Amino acid sequence: MKEEPKICHYLDIPIQHSEDSILKRMGRRTSRAELIALVDHLREEIPDITLRTTLITGFPGETEEDAQRMYEFVDQMEFDRLGVFTYSPEEGTKAAEMPEQIEESVKEERRDRIMALQQEISAAYAESHIGEEMQVMIEGYLYEEDIYVGRSYMDAPKVDGNVFVHSEEEMISGDIVPVRITGANEYDLMGDVIYADEFTK
Repeated sequence: MKEEPKICHYLDIPIQHSEDSILKRMGRRTSRAELIALVDHLREEIPDITLRTTLITGFPGETEEDAQRMYEFVDQMEFDRLGVFTYSPEEGTKAAEMPEQIEESVKEERRDRIMALQQEISAAYAESHIGEEMQVMIEGYLYEEDIYVGRSYMDAPKVDGNVFVHSEEEMISGDIVPVRITGANEYDLMGDVIYADEFTK
């Protein structure tokens, strides 16, 4: 991945939780320390890598301390993309029969707390790209706003944000164009197409 230019520097690693006791109850063969080491290694080897993950709040037996430590884990790791979901029991699974089921309101509060933190992380991440030049694949056009919609290598379809692109020339879906990023919000970037005479040296 590091050496092959055809591979986007983007990985989705659904880790589900950060705490060893909950990971064990989930049947996941990893630990908090191993997860931190993996993320650190990936970022060291591929500095521009985008990392997405998913977490679950309210798995049976999750304590408030577990939830707080997962919050601190997210704060420490600063994932580029993160989805957080509440645990939902499925009939026939071991987890559904476990004791210490968590009330729905508690699951939601823990999820919302982490997502509020992630919004701050995502906003800072997006703003860090202002001024950069990146390749964007055009996927559509918003007539009302006279702006194109595209994705960079950092944006998986349907789950991540978009890059909204101003262009003086007509483009079609599938075009890959150089864009200078001029603005950002929590999840999306805005930019202008760079024409041949504008390329930075």
